Amino acid sequence: MHYYTYAYLREDKTPYYIGKGKGNRLYKKGSRVFAPPPKNRIIFLKQNLTEEEAFKHEVYMIAVFGRKDLGTGIPLNRTDGGEGVSGALRSDETRKKISEANKNQSKETRRKRSEAQKGKTLSEETKKKISNSNRGKLKSPHTDEAKYKMREYAKNRRKEHNEKISKATKGRVAHNKGKKMSEEQKNKLRVANTGKKHTEETKRKISIKNIGRTHTEETKEKIRKNRKGIPHNEETKLRLSEINTGKKWWNDGMGNTKFLKESPGVAWKLGRGTGKKLEHNIPKGT
Repeated sequence: MHYYTYAYLREDKTPYYIGKGKGNRLYKKGSRVFAPPPKNRIIFLKQNLTEEEAFKHEVYMIAVFGRKDLGTGIPLNRTDGGEGVSGALRSDETRKKISEANKNQSKETRRKRSEAQKGKTLSEETKKKISNSNRGKLKSPHTDEAKYKMREYAKNRRKEHNEKISKATKGRVAHNKGKKMSEEQKNKLRVANTGKKHTEETKRKISIKNIGRTHTEETKEKIRKNRKGIPHNEETKLRLSEINTGKKWWNDGMGNTKFLKESPGVAWKLGRGTGKKLEHNIPKGT
C-alpha cells in the first residue's frame, strides 16, 4: 500500500502531467521528455494505494482531464495510463484490460497519436539510457504462431503500402527521368558499395526474378562499352576460371559457336569453325 498518483502543475495551477509511482518517483525525470517542476507545483492526487489501484486511478484521472495530443484536454500524457512498470508483476486481469483497451482504439485516436509523434526524435542521452536499461535483458522468444502472425501482418502491410504508393504516384514523371548522374555522384555510389556483397538469399531471389529475362542488343552494347578496358579483379578471374573449366568451343558449320562442356547437338563439331561468330557465351577477359 505504498503507491500513489500525482500531478505536475503549470504556474496557473492547471495539471500538465498525471502519473503513478512510489518512493521518490514523482520528483525524478525518469523516461519522461520533460523534467519535474518545482516541488511546490507537484501534488499527490491519491496515496496509500496498491499498484493495481494506482494504475486504475491514473487511467481515471487522465480520462477526466483528457490529453492535449488528442485534443481532449490539457495534460501532456502520451498514453491513457496504466502501462507503467515498477518491478511488480501485473495480474492477468489487469493485463487483459490494458490489452483490450489498446485493441479497441479508434482509427482517429491512432491517427492523432501518429500525427503527434511525427518529426520527433529521441535525444542521444535518451537513446543511451534506453540502451543501458535493455542491456543484458533476455527477450522472451516468440511462439511459432506469433511469428507467423507477424510475418503475415508485415507481408500484407507491405502490399497495402506499395499499392498506396502506386496509386499516389500514378501518372507522375520520375524526378530523375532523363537525368544523368554526375561523376561525383557515381564515385560516391562506388565508394558506398565497395566491398558490399549480397547474401545467398538475396542472390537466390535476384536469380529467380531474372529467369527468362534477356538484355536487348542495345543494352549488351552499352555493357561492352562500359566494361572495355576494365580488368577483372583476382576474385572474378578465379570465379570465371572455375565456371569455364572443362568447357570447349563448338560450331555448327554455319558461323554459330557455343562454349559448353558437352556438344549442343548432333550437327555441332569441336572448334570455332570458320565464318562470323554469331553466338557465344564465354565472358570477355578469360
